Amino acid sequence: MAKILLIEDHENISNGIKAALEAEGYQVDVATTLKMAKEKMNLNPDLVILDWNLPDGQGIDLLNGFRSQGVKTPVIFLTARVELVDKVLGLEMGADDYMTKPFESRELIARIRVRLRERQTDATPVTETAGFLQVGPLTIDRIKHKVTFNGQPIELVKKEFDLLVLLAESPEKVFSRDEILNKVWGYDVYPTTRTVDTHIMLLRQKVHNDLIETVRAVGYRLCRL
Repeated sequence: MAKILLIEDHENISNGIKAALEAEGYQVDVATTLKMAKEKMNLNPDLVILDWNLPDGQGIDLLNGFRSQGVKTPVIFLTARVELVDKVLGLEMGADDYMTKPFESRELIARIRVRLRERQTDATPVTETAGFLQVGPLTIDRIKHKVTFNGQPIELVKKEFDLLVLLAESPEKVFSRDEILNKVWGYDVYPTTRTVDTHIMLLRQKVHNDLIETVRAVGYRLCRL
């Protein structure tokens, strides 16, 4: 039975979500403040549903604290904040999904199932030894600047290689175009977001078309094939 930590201070909303999830067989624990949430994380939940605005602070700060401590528990934001900038910030800070209120319980349950399935069936962890970065069939040799996919060598120019390394270091993490520009090109070079799109297209053509997923209105992430 999967354990879910619901961090929500509105009683009616939390009661409704708790009832819906328990009807699906999940074990649900509720926290109404950041302080309670930090304490209940010691129970090692399998997934967290997180509101943004809480009585003693903001959920985004809690999420940032989790990720900076290396906590990889899947987190779904469930919030009334509908602005694109908030969605982008939440995802860039490490949220695995973002839903806005009002919402349908069936959609929330479906997204929970996806996140839990990803966690349970993830058989292709990132491994790095002696300069090698391995993600499923993708192997990157940082030292020799070589890439293979299913054992076949892939020829990449430097920026393509650097971009692929960035994405492969954090599979499933969504990187915004601006974040990619900053980390791969550097803002002092003055490239445009179109530069990122072009290099993504080239990587798909050279490595595998399904390797990199476009997250609409957000950016890109490397998929585990």
